[in-house]
Amino acid sequence: MKVKQPKPFTFEAGPRAVLLLHGFTGHSADVRMLGRFLEKKGYTSHAPIYRGHGLPPEELIKASAGEWWEDVEEAFQHLQELGYKEIAVAGLSLGGVLGLKLAYSKKLKAVIPMCSPMFFDNETQLTKGFKFFSKEYKQLEGKDEKTIKEELDELMDNSTEVFEQVDAFIHEVKDQIDTIYTPTFVVQARKDEMINKKSATYIYDHVEAGVKDINWYEESGHVITMDKEKEQLHEDVYQFLESLDWEE
Repeated sequence: MKVKQPKPFTFEAGPRAVLLLHGFTGHSADVRMLGRFLEKKGYTSHAPIYRGHGLPPEELIKASAGEWWEDVEEAFQHLQELGYKEIAVAGLSLGGVLGLKLAYSKKLKAVIPMCSPMFFDNETQLTKGFKFFSKEYKQLEGKDEKTIKEELDELMDNSTEVFEQVDAFIHEVKDQIDTIYTPTFVVQARKDEMINKKSATYIYDHVEAGVKDINWYEESGHVITMDKEKEQLHEDVYQFLESLDWEE
């Protein structure tokens, strides 16, 4: 069975733009509902898909953290080329880390990291999550259990480099977090078992933004954009964006 490949999206609405960034192993569907919600509220949104994502896991481990950063820069540039001058960024998990890097590299209106790691002490969870994603993908392809096991073993043997890159990228951003002056809204799920939840407090405490807030969601897990409290999250993101001093 052929797995349908996801696509990036752009929902054009008003003059305020939000760049939406998915997580590691995810793709644009992670942030699609948030994009549709913001569109109804008059915000334009754009969500790229990083290289290797939305594809078989073998493709994902061929890509690098540096390429994902390039993809995010291109997505930001895409919104600028469409004529948007004021751009906020909201990112899930690794997407939030990429968003934080964007916040100290470019001029942003706001940054919203959602369940975003600052510590790489949960490597087991990350590799476990990657293995789960890979197995699920291969099941969707209709492969038998023996083939899946063989392919998973090989995949895990070959994935060390990509995890080392993710580790290095997270540390690079963590080291620069106190150079962020962009308005920041930190989002964290209380039932997140994928990352160290202290990351949220670390981001909140160390960004130098004059405008910053943090919200905890008691009933949600790591992929908070698709969990029980997503409607509340949508509303909170919208209210934070509305509280900013936009030019138009």
